[in-house]
Amino acid sequence: MDLLAAFRVFIRIAETGSFSSVAREIGATQPAVSRQVAALETHLGARLFQRTTRSLTLTEDGRGLLSHARLVVEAVEETEAAVGRRRSTPSGLVRLGCPGVFGKIYVAPRLNRLLDHYPELSIDLSMTDTVVDMVQEGLDLSIRVGEVMDASLVARRIGSTTAIAVASESYLAQHGEPMHPSELANHECIIFTRVPTPDTWNFVGADGPLSVPAHGRLRSNGIEAVIEAAVAGVGIALVPTWMMNAEAMAQRLRPILLDWRPPPRPISVVYPSRRFLAPRTRAVIDFLVDEFKSDPMISPGGRR
Repeated sequence: MDLLAAFRVFIRIAETGSFSSVAREIGATQPAVSRQVAALETHLGARLFQRTTRSLTLTEDGRGLLSHARLVVEAVEETEAAVGRRRSTPSGLVRLGCPGVFGKIYVAPRLNRLLDHYPELSIDLSMTDTVVDMVQEGLDLSIRVGEVMDASLVARRIGSTTAIAVASESYLAQHGEPMHPSELANHECIIFTRVPTPDTWNFVGADGPLSVPAHGRLRSNGIEAVIEAAVAGVGIALVPTWMMNAEAMAQRLRPILLDWRPPPRPISVVYPSRRFLAPRTRAVIDFLVDEFKSDPMISPGGRR
């Protein structure tokens, strides 16, 4: 049997959860794919999938094989690149994860340049605000905002972000404008819950760092909902500076407390710690670094 081809089929079935979709991908019949998996199971002496009429799940042996099979396939691709077979034209599919709003504003509009440069490259962009297990989700790369604490991941910094306090003109006309972070105690704060300390707002000013409690009757795990609530006059919000790039946004909300900003948070592209990195994956990493290094909203290399 062609063990490498079987590994590739096995990986894609594990990622898609479907024999038929993988058969369509490779231009084969579903029975042919089933026979290839059966041959792999016979070769390894282990059952890899639990199959019912409604579901397809990996067995414990299948989960154990998945990471090893990926390493084998990536090692082969790296070896091919080293001898020049694929060095000049990275090809294949890269699965890239990123936060939803960031992906919509900063990633998706840039991908045409990447795809134009590498005609044989494909991108599967998965946008979610939840931190997921990259290996389990089959992601090659993921963009993360904030410190990366998982020691199994390699992080390459592509930028940084801070936030800015904003409110609508209607809210400020009714409640007044705070001149110091300590005055937020007298205001309605809109709490974004997907940050490390949602109920404590941290600032840095001329006098150094300052932490103040944030109180408010509206909380949300969606930054777009937080912004729309601020536009509607619900209260004061902390918004990432990269979201204030659009002129329409700047017209709807007024920045306040301009002498005080939250500490910057890194923006990184991360990938599972592996010895080998496929040429297509490396090409996407290099593209993201080059694209963002001069962006004034998320990189110290650009003008602010």
